[in-house]
Amino acid sequence: MLKRIILFYADGFRSMKTGRKLWTIIFIKLFIMFAILKLFFFPNYLETNFANDEERADHVFGNITKLPQNKKQRRL
Repeated sequence: MLKRIILFYADGFRSMKTGRKLWTIIFIKLFIMFAILKLFFFPNYLETNFANDEERADHVFGNITKLPQNKKQRRL
């Protein structure tokens, strides 16, 4: 049963003409979004601003656990 399902989809992808172009465009866009843009717009903040793993962990822990300064804590 699983083999038949896989062969069904494989045959469908083999016979596509327009679909191949669309999938190519989709993969190119994904590559640009995740590889190229990450390099230029999302630098590794922790690695550039802290010397070792302990300092990085302390910074992350401190930011995760502190309460917001300007907002009052809501009670349920």
